[in-house]
Amino acid sequence: MNDLSEYINSKIFRLICKASHELGYKTYVIGGYVRDIFLQRKSDDIDIVTIGSGIELAKKVAALLKEKREVKYYGRFGTAMIRVNNVILEFVGARKESYDPSSRKPTVENGTLEDDLNRRDFTINALSISLNEDSYGELLDPFNGLQDLHDRIIRTPLDADITYSDDPLRMLRAIRFATQLHFKIEDASFEAIRRNAGRIKIISKERITEELNKILMSKMPSIGFRLLDKSGLLSIIFPQLYNLKGIDIQDGRGHKDNFYHTLEVLDNVAQNSDNLWLRWAALLHDIAKPQTKRYDKEAGWSFHGHEVKGAKMVPKIFADFHLPMNEKMRYVQKLVLLHLRPIVLAQDIVTDSAVRRLLFDAGDDIDDLMILCNADITSKNEEKKNKYHNNFLLVRQKLKEIEEKDHLRNWQPPVNGEMIMETFNIGQCINVGKIKNAIRDAILDGVIKNNFEEAYAFMKAEGLKLGLTVVNELTEHIDIKSNGPVPKKV
Repeated sequence: MNDLSEYINSKIFRLICKASHELGYKTYVIGGYVRDIFLQRKSDDIDIVTIGSGIELAKKVAALLKEKREVKYYGRFGTAMIRVNNVILEFVGARKESYDPSSRKPTVENGTLEDDLNRRDFTINALSISLNEDSYGELLDPFNGLQDLHDRIIRTPLDADITYSDDPLRMLRAIRFATQLHFKIEDASFEAIRRNAGRIKIISKERITEELNKILMSKMPSIGFRLLDKSGLLSIIFPQLYNLKGIDIQDGRGHKDNFYHTLEVLDNVAQNSDNLWLRWAALLHDIAKPQTKRYDKEAGWSFHGHEVKGAKMVPKIFADFHLPMNEKMRYVQKLVLLHLRPIVLAQDIVTDSAVRRLLFDAGDDIDDLMILCNADITSKNEEKKNKYHNNFLLVRQKLKEIEEKDHLRNWQPPVNGEMIMETFNIGQCINVGKIKNAIRDAILDGVIKNNFEEAYAFMKAEGLKLGLTVVNELTEHIDIKSNGPVPKKV
Protein backbone atom coordinates (compact mmCIF):
# COMPACT_ATOMS: atom_id res chain seq x y z
CA MET A 1 0.00 0.00 0.00
CA ASN A 2 2.04 2.94 -1.31
CA ASP A 3 -0.83 5.33 -2.14
CA LEU A 4 -2.55 6.56 1.03
CA SER A 5 -4.29 9.58 -0.49
CA GLU A 6 -7.71 8.28 0.60
CA TYR A 7 -6.60 8.63 4.24
CA ILE A 8 -5.53 12.25 3.80
CA ASN A 9 -8.40 13.38 1.63
CA SER A 10 -9.87 15.79 4.18
CA LYS A 11 -10.01 19.56 3.75
CA ILE A 12 -7.28 20.30 6.26
CA PHE A 13 -4.70 18.11 4.51
CA ARG A 14 -5.53 19.75 1.15
CA LEU A 15 -5.04 23.17 2.75
CA ILE A 16 -1.66 22.10 4.16
CA CYS A 17 -0.69 20.92 0.68
CA LYS A 18 -1.73 24.27 -0.81
CA ALA A 19 0.03 26.31 1.88
CA SER A 20 3.18 24.23 1.53
CA HIS A 21 3.18 24.69 -2.26
CA GLU A 22 2.76 28.47 -1.96
CA LEU A 23 5.71 28.62 0.46
CA GLY A 24 7.82 26.36 -1.74
CA TYR A 25 8.17 23.76 1.05
CA LYS A 26 8.14 19.98 0.98
CA THR A 27 5.76 18.69 3.66
CA TYR A 28 4.79 15.33 5.15
CA VAL A 29 2.46 13.70 7.69
CA ILE A 30 4.67 11.63 9.92
CA GLY A 31 4.69 9.34 12.95
CA GLY A 32 1.78 8.06 15.00
CA TYR A 33 -1.01 9.22 12.68
CA VAL A 34 0.48 7.21 9.81
CA ARG A 35 1.18 4.20 12.02
CA ASP A 36 -2.39 4.20 13.29
CA ILE A 37 -3.79 4.10 9.76
CA PHE A 38 -2.33 0.61 9.42
CA LEU A 39 -3.34 -0.37 12.93
CA GLN A 40 -6.88 0.85 12.19
CA ARG A 41 -6.81 3.05 15.27
CA LYS A 42 -8.33 6.52 15.52
CA SER A 43 -5.73 9.24 16.03
CA ASP A 44 -6.49 12.84 16.94
CA ASP A 45 -2.85 14.02 17.00
CA ILE A 46 -1.26 14.75 13.63
CA ASP A 47 2.41 15.64 13.25
CA ILE A 48 3.36 17.67 10.18
CA VAL A 49 7.04 17.92 9.21
CA THR A 50 8.13 20.43 6.61
CA ILE A 51 11.46 21.19 4.97
CA GLY A 52 11.27 24.80 6.08
CA SER A 53 9.71 26.69 8.97
CA GLY A 54 6.96 24.85 10.81
CA ILE A 55 5.76 28.13 12.30
CA GLU A 56 5.48 29.85 8.90
CA LEU A 57 3.61 26.88 7.48
CA ALA A 58 1.16 26.91 10.42
CA LYS A 59 0.56 30.65 9.92
CA LYS A 60 -0.13 30.08 6.22
CA VAL A 61 -2.55 27.21 6.96
CA ALA A 62 -4.36 29.33 9.58
CA ALA A 63 -4.74 32.15 7.05
CA LEU A 64 -6.31 29.76 4.52
CA LEU A 65 -8.85 28.41 7.01
CA LYS A 66 -12.24 30.08 6.65
CA GLU A 67 -13.02 29.65 10.32
CA LYS A 68 -10.69 31.52 12.64
CA ARG A 69 -8.49 29.09 14.56
CA GLU A 70 -6.17 29.73 17.47
CA VAL A 71 -2.56 29.05 16.55
CA LYS A 72 -0.07 28.48 19.35
CA TYR A 73 3.54 29.22 18.50
CA TYR A 74 6.55 27.85 20.37
CA GLY A 75 9.40 29.85 18.91
CA ARG A 76 12.02 28.30 21.16
CA PHE A 77 11.25 24.86 19.70
CA GLY A 78 10.30 26.01 16.20
CA THR A 79 6.87 24.40 16.48
CA ALA A 80 3.26 25.54 16.16
CA MET A 81 -0.09 23.95 16.95
CA ILE A 82 -3.58 24.35 15.50
CA ARG A 83 -6.69 22.68 16.87
CA VAL A 84 -9.31 21.86 14.23
CA ASN A 85 -12.44 20.51 15.91
CA ASN A 86 -11.09 17.65 18.05
CA VAL A 87 -7.90 17.18 16.04
CA ILE A 88 -4.55 18.69 17.05
CA LEU A 89 -2.10 19.49 14.26
CA GLU A 90 1.52 20.13 15.24
CA PHE A 91 3.86 21.71 12.71
CA VAL A 92 7.65 21.50 12.90
CA GLY A 93 10.55 21.99 10.56
CA ALA A 94 12.66 18.94 9.71
CA ARG A 95 15.50 18.64 12.21
CA LYS A 96 18.65 16.79 13.00
CA GLU A 97 19.79 16.34 16.57
CA SER A 98 22.95 15.74 18.58
CA TYR A 99 23.03 14.83 22.26
CA ASP A 100 25.14 15.55 25.31
CA PRO A 101 25.52 12.41 27.48
CA SER A 102 24.30 14.25 30.59
CA SER A 103 20.95 15.30 29.11
CA ARG A 104 18.13 14.02 26.90
CA LYS A 105 17.65 17.54 25.50
CA PRO A 106 19.36 17.59 22.10
CA THR A 107 21.12 20.31 20.21
CA VAL A 108 18.80 20.91 17.25
CA GLU A 109 19.49 22.33 13.80
CA ASN A 110 17.61 22.40 10.52
CA GLY A 111 17.79 19.19 8.55
CA THR A 112 16.43 17.14 5.69
CA LEU A 113 13.53 14.69 5.76
CA GLU A 114 16.12 11.91 6.05
CA ASP A 115 17.65 13.63 9.10
CA ASP A 116 14.22 13.91 10.68
CA LEU A 117 13.35 10.27 10.06
CA ASN A 118 16.72 9.16 11.43
CA ARG A 119 15.94 10.75 14.81
CA ARG A 120 12.64 8.84 15.21
CA ASP A 121 12.42 6.36 18.07
CA PHE A 122 11.02 3.31 16.26
CA THR A 123 10.63 2.15 12.69
CA ILE A 124 6.84 2.02 13.07
CA ASN A 125 6.94 5.74 13.94
CA ALA A 126 9.20 6.64 11.02
CA LEU A 127 6.51 6.18 8.36
CA SER A 128 5.45 9.33 6.52
CA ILE A 129 2.97 10.40 3.83
CA SER A 130 3.70 13.09 1.27
CA LEU A 131 1.50 16.20 1.26
CA ASN A 132 3.19 17.56 -1.87
CA GLU A 133 1.31 18.15 -5.11
CA ASP A 134 3.58 15.95 -7.21
CA SER A 135 3.44 12.96 -4.81
CA TYR A 136 0.35 13.53 -2.69
CA GLY A 137 -0.51 10.44 -0.60
CA GLU A 138 2.74 8.58 -1.33
CA LEU A 139 4.05 6.48 1.57
CA LEU A 140 7.70 6.82 2.56
CA ASP A 141 9.08 3.88 4.55
CA PRO A 142 12.90 4.06 4.67
CA PHE A 143 13.29 1.64 7.61
CA ASN A 144 10.80 -1.04 6.61
CA GLY A 145 8.40 0.04 9.37
CA LEU A 146 5.43 -1.36 7.48
CA GLN A 147 6.90 -4.85 7.70
CA ASP A 148 7.58 -4.33 11.42
CA LEU A 149 3.94 -3.35 11.87
CA HIS A 150 2.91 -6.54 10.10
CA ASP A 151 5.32 -8.60 12.22
CA ARG A 152 4.31 -6.71 15.40
CA ILE A 153 7.90 -5.71 16.19
CA ILE A 154 9.31 -2.71 18.07
CA ARG A 155 12.69 -1.83 16.56
CA THR A 156 14.83 1.32 16.39
CA PRO A 157 15.67 2.82 12.97
CA LEU A 158 19.37 3.25 13.79
CA ASP A 159 21.74 1.67 16.32
CA ALA A 160 19.63 0.83 19.40
CA ASP A 161 22.39 1.65 21.90
CA ILE A 162 22.74 5.15 20.46
CA THR A 163 18.98 5.63 20.23
CA TYR A 164 18.37 4.68 23.87
CA SER A 165 21.48 6.34 25.26
CA ASP A 166 20.71 9.62 23.50
CA ASP A 167 17.15 9.73 24.84
CA PRO A 168 16.57 7.13 27.59
CA LEU A 169 12.85 7.91 27.68
CA ARG A 170 12.65 5.87 24.48
CA MET A 171 13.28 2.74 26.57
CA LEU A 172 10.05 3.36 28.47
CA ARG A 173 8.27 4.26 25.25
CA ALA A 174 9.37 0.94 23.71
CA ILE A 175 7.88 -0.94 26.65
CA ARG A 176 4.76 1.22 26.61
CA PHE A 177 4.18 0.59 22.88
CA ALA A 178 4.82 -3.13 23.34
CA THR A 179 2.18 -3.13 26.10
CA GLN A 180 -0.42 -1.02 24.32
CA LEU A 181 -0.07 -2.71 20.93
CA HIS A 182 0.82 -6.19 22.20
CA PHE A 183 4.01 -6.05 20.08
CA LYS A 184 7.37 -7.71 20.78
CA ILE A 185 10.51 -5.64 21.29
CA GLU A 186 13.18 -6.90 18.90
CA ASP A 187 15.76 -8.99 20.79
CA ALA A 188 18.73 -6.76 19.91
CA SER A 189 16.74 -3.69 20.85
CA PHE A 190 15.69 -5.20 24.18
CA GLU A 191 19.29 -6.12 25.01
CA ALA A 192 20.23 -2.50 24.31
CA ILE A 193 17.58 -1.41 26.84
CA ARG A 194 19.18 -3.70 29.39
CA ARG A 195 22.62 -2.26 28.70
CA ASN A 196 21.38 1.32 28.94
CA ALA A 197 18.87 0.94 31.79
CA GLY A 198 20.97 3.09 34.13
CA ARG A 199 20.58 6.05 31.75
CA ILE A 200 16.94 6.34 32.83
CA LYS A 201 18.18 8.30 35.86
CA ILE A 202 18.55 11.46 33.76
CA ILE A 203 14.82 11.42 32.87
CA SER A 204 12.45 13.57 34.94
CA LYS A 205 9.94 11.83 37.19
CA GLU A 206 7.10 13.58 35.35
CA ARG A 207 8.03 11.93 32.04
CA ILE A 208 8.51 8.53 33.70
CA THR A 209 5.12 8.83 35.39
CA GLU A 210 3.47 9.78 32.11
CA GLU A 211 4.70 6.53 30.56
CA LEU A 212 3.77 4.46 33.64
CA ASN A 213 0.23 5.86 33.54
CA LYS A 214 -0.09 4.88 29.87
CA ILE A 215 1.12 1.36 30.71
CA LEU A 216 -1.38 1.21 33.58
CA MET A 217 -4.21 2.25 31.25
CA SER A 218 -3.49 -0.47 28.68
CA LYS A 219 -5.68 -3.55 28.35
CA MET A 220 -3.12 -5.80 30.05
CA PRO A 221 -0.77 -3.64 32.14
CA SER A 222 1.16 -6.67 33.45
CA ILE A 223 2.94 -6.94 30.08
CA GLY A 224 4.62 -3.60 30.67
CA PHE A 225 5.60 -4.24 34.27
CA ARG A 226 7.07 -7.63 33.40
CA LEU A 227 9.16 -5.95 30.67
CA LEU A 228 10.21 -3.20 33.06
CA ASP A 229 11.42 -5.87 35.46
CA LYS A 230 13.13 -7.99 32.82
CA SER A 231 14.91 -4.95 31.37
CA GLY A 232 16.33 -3.78 34.70
CA LEU A 233 14.34 -0.53 34.64
CA LEU A 234 11.86 -1.44 37.37
CA SER A 235 14.41 -1.68 40.18
CA ILE A 236 15.61 1.83 39.28
CA ILE A 237 12.33 3.69 38.79
CA PHE A 238 10.08 1.78 41.21
CA PRO A 239 12.12 -0.07 43.87
CA GLN A 240 9.12 -0.52 46.20
CA LEU A 241 7.33 -2.57 43.54
CA TYR A 242 10.50 -4.44 42.60
CA ASN A 243 10.95 -5.44 46.26
CA LEU A 244 7.73 -7.48 46.10
CA LYS A 245 9.58 -10.03 43.96
CA GLY A 246 10.68 -13.40 45.24
CA ILE A 247 9.59 -16.29 47.45
CA ASP A 248 11.10 -17.18 50.81
CA ILE A 249 10.95 -20.78 52.00
CA GLN A 250 11.28 -22.04 55.58
CA ASP A 251 10.58 -25.56 56.79
CA GLY A 252 9.52 -26.37 53.25
CA ARG A 253 6.80 -23.71 53.35
CA GLY A 254 6.78 -20.76 50.97
CA HIS A 255 4.49 -17.86 50.18
CA LYS A 256 3.29 -16.64 46.79
CA ASP A 257 5.40 -14.20 44.81
CA ASN A 258 3.71 -10.93 45.67
CA PHE A 259 5.02 -9.15 42.56
CA TYR A 260 3.34 -11.54 40.14
CA HIS A 261 0.24 -11.68 42.36
CA THR A 262 0.05 -7.87 42.16
CA LEU A 263 0.28 -7.95 38.37
CA GLU A 264 -2.52 -10.51 38.24
CA VAL A 265 -4.71 -8.31 40.47
CA LEU A 266 -3.89 -5.31 38.26
CA ASP A 267 -4.95 -7.16 35.11
CA ASN A 268 -8.15 -8.30 36.84
CA VAL A 269 -9.00 -4.70 37.75
CA ALA A 270 -8.16 -3.55 34.21
CA GLN A 271 -10.80 -5.94 32.85
CA ASN A 272 -13.47 -4.23 34.95
CA SER A 273 -12.52 -0.56 35.24
CA ASP A 274 -10.85 2.25 33.26
CA ASN A 275 -10.23 4.23 36.46
CA LEU A 276 -6.52 5.06 36.52
CA TRP A 277 -6.51 5.58 40.28
CA LEU A 278 -8.22 2.26 40.96
CA ARG A 279 -5.44 0.67 38.89
CA TRP A 280 -2.87 2.50 41.02
CA ALA A 281 -4.62 1.10 44.11
CA ALA A 282 -4.32 -2.40 42.63
CA LEU A 283 -0.61 -1.82 41.96
CA LEU A 284 -0.01 -0.64 45.54
CA HIS A 285 -2.44 -2.79 47.52
CA ASP A 286 0.29 -5.18 48.79
CA ILE A 287 3.20 -2.74 48.57
CA ALA A 288 4.11 -3.13 52.28
CA LYS A 289 4.26 -6.92 52.32
CA PRO A 290 8.09 -7.08 52.28
CA GLN A 291 8.24 -4.95 55.45
CA THR A 292 5.54 -6.94 57.27
CA LYS A 293 6.57 -10.47 56.28
CA ARG A 294 6.92 -12.84 59.24
CA TYR A 295 7.30 -16.60 59.64
CA ASP A 296 5.85 -18.71 62.46
CA LYS A 297 6.43 -22.46 62.67
CA GLU A 298 2.79 -23.11 63.47
CA ALA A 299 1.00 -20.43 61.43
CA GLY A 300 3.45 -20.21 58.53
CA TRP A 301 3.99 -16.96 56.62
CA SER A 302 2.01 -13.84 57.50
CA PHE A 303 1.89 -10.16 56.47
CA HIS A 304 -0.07 -8.71 59.40
CA GLY A 305 -0.75 -5.00 59.11
CA HIS A 306 0.49 -4.67 55.53
CA GLU A 307 -2.66 -2.76 54.61
CA VAL A 308 -2.01 -0.14 57.32
CA LYS A 309 1.68 0.26 56.50
CA GLY A 310 0.89 0.23 52.78
CA ALA A 311 -1.59 3.09 53.21
CA LYS A 312 1.14 5.06 55.01
CA MET A 313 3.52 4.45 52.07
CA VAL A 314 1.11 5.80 49.45
CA PRO A 315 1.77 9.55 50.00
CA LYS A 316 5.54 9.17 49.62
CA ILE A 317 5.17 7.05 46.48
CA PHE A 318 2.79 9.61 44.99
CA ALA A 319 5.18 12.42 45.89
CA ASP A 320 8.14 10.55 44.37
CA PHE A 321 6.28 10.11 41.07
CA HIS A 322 4.91 13.67 41.17
CA LEU A 323 1.38 12.29 41.17
CA PRO A 324 -1.42 14.53 42.51
CA MET A 325 -1.32 14.89 46.29
CA ASN A 326 -5.06 15.52 46.53
CA GLU A 327 -8.26 13.50 46.71
CA LYS A 328 -6.85 11.06 44.12
CA MET A 329 -3.98 10.16 46.45
CA ARG A 330 -6.39 9.90 49.41
CA TYR A 331 -8.66 7.64 47.33
CA VAL A 332 -5.76 5.24 46.60
CA GLN A 333 -4.68 5.39 50.24
CA LYS A 334 -8.20 4.52 51.41
CA LEU A 335 -8.51 1.53 49.08
CA VAL A 336 -5.08 0.18 50.11
CA LEU A 337 -6.09 0.52 53.77
CA LEU A 338 -9.48 -1.18 53.30
CA HIS A 339 -8.64 -3.82 50.70
CA LEU A 340 -8.74 -6.72 53.18
CA ARG A 341 -12.05 -5.82 54.80
CA PRO A 342 -14.47 -7.32 52.23
CA ILE A 343 -12.29 -10.43 52.00
CA VAL A 344 -12.56 -10.93 55.76
CA LEU A 345 -16.33 -10.44 55.48
CA ALA A 346 -16.48 -13.04 52.73
CA GLN A 347 -14.74 -15.56 54.98
CA ASP A 348 -17.12 -15.18 57.92
CA ILE A 349 -20.81 -14.80 58.60
CA VAL A 350 -21.79 -11.45 57.13
CA THR A 351 -23.30 -9.37 59.94
CA ASP A 352 -25.24 -6.15 59.45
CA SER A 353 -22.88 -4.39 61.86
CA ALA A 354 -19.76 -5.31 59.86
CA VAL A 355 -21.41 -4.21 56.61
CA ARG A 356 -22.48 -0.87 58.15
CA ARG A 357 -18.91 -0.21 59.29
CA LEU A 358 -17.55 -1.06 55.85
CA LEU A 359 -20.04 1.33 54.23
CA PHE A 360 -19.18 4.00 56.78
CA ASP A 361 -15.44 3.71 56.12
CA ALA A 362 -15.60 3.30 52.32
CA GLY A 363 -18.33 5.82 51.54
CA ASP A 364 -18.86 6.41 47.82
CA ASP A 365 -15.77 4.33 47.01
CA ILE A 366 -17.39 1.07 48.16
CA ASP A 367 -18.07 -0.14 44.60
CA ASP A 368 -14.44 0.41 43.55
CA LEU A 369 -13.27 -1.29 46.74
CA MET A 370 -15.36 -4.34 45.85
CA ILE A 371 -13.84 -4.42 42.35
CA LEU A 372 -10.35 -4.37 43.89
CA CYS A 373 -11.16 -7.05 46.45
CA ASN A 374 -12.77 -9.31 43.87
CA ALA A 375 -9.66 -8.89 41.69
CA ASP A 376 -7.49 -9.82 44.67
CA ILE A 377 -8.78 -13.40 44.61
CA THR A 378 -6.05 -15.09 42.57
CA SER A 379 -5.92 -18.51 44.20
CA LYS A 380 -5.03 -21.37 41.87
CA ASN A 381 -7.45 -23.54 43.89
CA GLU A 382 -10.63 -23.26 41.82
CA GLU A 383 -12.84 -24.53 44.63
CA LYS A 384 -11.47 -21.90 47.00
CA LYS A 385 -11.73 -19.19 44.35
CA ASN A 386 -15.37 -20.04 43.57
CA LYS A 387 -16.21 -20.06 47.26
CA TYR A 388 -14.79 -16.53 47.68
CA HIS A 389 -16.58 -15.23 44.59
CA ASN A 390 -19.89 -16.68 45.78
CA ASN A 391 -19.40 -15.17 49.23
CA PHE A 392 -18.63 -11.83 47.62
CA LEU A 393 -22.02 -11.96 45.92
CA LEU A 394 -23.58 -12.30 49.38
CA VAL A 395 -21.53 -9.36 50.66
CA ARG A 396 -22.61 -7.21 47.69
CA GLN A 397 -26.26 -8.08 48.27
CA LYS A 398 -25.91 -7.25 51.97
CA LEU A 399 -24.24 -3.94 51.11
CA LYS A 400 -27.15 -3.04 48.83
CA GLU A 401 -29.74 -3.95 51.47
CA ILE A 402 -28.02 -2.04 54.28
CA GLU A 403 -27.43 1.04 52.12
CA GLU A 404 -31.07 1.17 51.02
CA LYS A 405 -32.18 0.89 54.63
CA ASP A 406 -29.60 2.93 56.55
CA HIS A 407 -28.09 5.37 54.00
CA LEU A 408 -24.54 5.20 55.33
CA ARG A 409 -22.51 6.22 52.28
CA ASN A 410 -20.54 9.37 53.19
CA TRP A 411 -22.38 9.34 56.50
CA GLN A 412 -22.96 12.55 58.46
CA PRO A 413 -24.05 12.20 62.11
CA PRO A 414 -27.72 13.09 62.69
CA VAL A 415 -26.61 14.75 65.94
CA ASN A 416 -23.46 16.85 65.80
CA GLY A 417 -21.14 18.36 68.39
CA GLU A 418 -22.90 21.73 68.45
CA MET A 419 -26.20 20.04 69.32
CA ILE A 420 -24.53 18.10 72.15
CA MET A 421 -22.99 21.26 73.60
CA GLU A 422 -26.26 23.18 73.27
CA THR A 423 -28.33 20.44 74.92
CA PHE A 424 -26.07 20.07 77.95
CA ASN A 425 -24.87 23.68 77.98
CA ILE A 426 -21.21 22.65 77.91
CA GLY A 427 -18.16 23.79 75.94
CA GLN A 428 -15.87 21.76 73.73
CA CYS A 429 -14.55 18.92 75.90
CA ILE A 430 -13.75 15.21 75.97
CA ASN A 431 -17.37 14.31 76.79
CA VAL A 432 -18.55 15.73 73.46
CA GLY A 433 -16.24 13.34 71.63
CA LYS A 434 -17.30 10.40 73.79
CA ILE A 435 -20.99 11.03 73.05
CA LYS A 436 -20.37 11.49 69.30
CA ASN A 437 -18.44 8.21 69.15
CA ALA A 438 -21.12 6.41 71.16
CA ILE A 439 -23.83 7.64 68.73
CA ARG A 440 -21.77 6.54 65.73
CA ASP A 441 -21.13 3.07 67.18
CA ALA A 442 -24.79 2.66 68.18
CA ILE A 443 -25.91 3.39 64.61
CA LEU A 444 -23.26 1.15 63.06
CA ASP A 445 -24.07 -1.69 65.47
CA GLY A 446 -27.81 -1.35 64.77
CA VAL A 447 -28.70 -0.31 68.34
CA ILE A 448 -30.48 2.78 66.99
CA LYS A 449 -31.56 3.87 63.51
CA ASN A 450 -29.77 6.51 61.49
CA ASN A 451 -32.18 9.38 62.20
CA PHE A 452 -32.34 12.48 64.41
CA GLU A 453 -35.04 11.31 66.84
CA GLU A 454 -33.34 8.07 67.91
CA ALA A 455 -29.85 9.57 67.86
CA TYR A 456 -30.97 12.54 70.00
CA ALA A 457 -32.65 10.31 72.57
CA PHE A 458 -29.53 8.14 72.70
CA MET A 459 -27.37 11.25 73.09
CA LYS A 460 -29.35 12.38 76.16
CA ALA A 461 -29.06 8.95 77.74
CA GLU A 462 -25.30 8.88 77.14
CA GLY A 463 -24.95 12.37 78.60
CA LEU A 464 -26.79 11.33 81.74
CA LYS A 465 -24.40 8.38 82.12
CA LEU A 466 -21.54 10.88 82.09
CA GLY A 467 -23.21 12.99 84.80
CA LEU A 468 -24.40 15.74 82.44
CA THR A 469 -27.72 17.54 82.79
CA VAL A 470 -30.10 18.34 79.94
CA VAL A 471 -30.45 22.14 80.00
CA ASN A 472 -31.94 22.82 76.54
CA GLU A 473 -34.26 20.46 74.71
CA LEU A 474 -33.79 20.52 70.94
CA THR A 475 -36.18 19.35 68.26
CA GLU A 476 -35.71 19.19 64.51
CA HIS A 477 -37.39 20.97 61.65
CA ILE A 478 -36.57 21.23 57.97
CA ASP A 479 -35.06 24.48 56.77
CA ILE A 480 -36.55 24.97 53.29
CA LYS A 481 -33.58 27.06 52.09
CA SER A 482 -30.87 24.61 53.11
CA ASN A 483 -33.04 21.51 52.71
CA GLY A 484 -31.37 20.05 55.79
CA PRO A 485 -32.04 19.40 59.47
CA VAL A 486 -31.64 22.38 61.77
CA PRO A 487 -31.89 22.06 65.58
CA LYS A 488 -34.48 24.23 67.20
CA LYS A 489 -34.69 25.02 70.90
CA VAL A 490 -38.08 24.48 72.60
